[in-house]
Amino acid sequence: MNLLMVIFALIAVLSLVSAFKSIRNKNVLALIFGIASFAIFGWFTVMTVLNQGYPPTLH
Repeated sequence: MNLLMVIFALIAVLSLVSAFKSIRNKNVLALIFGIASFAIFGWFTVMTVLNQGYPPTLH
């Protein structure tokens, strides 16, 4: 779960970067998908850290 959480956090950061780039390019559909993916992957990452802690406990 530890590596998966790191990968999801990287996806959240990259989707936020893509959302800012889509604002600059005036691409509304890319902005919607970027913000939505940031919200979903960011929420999963934050809730995993709050629930299991970092580094996560195994049992």
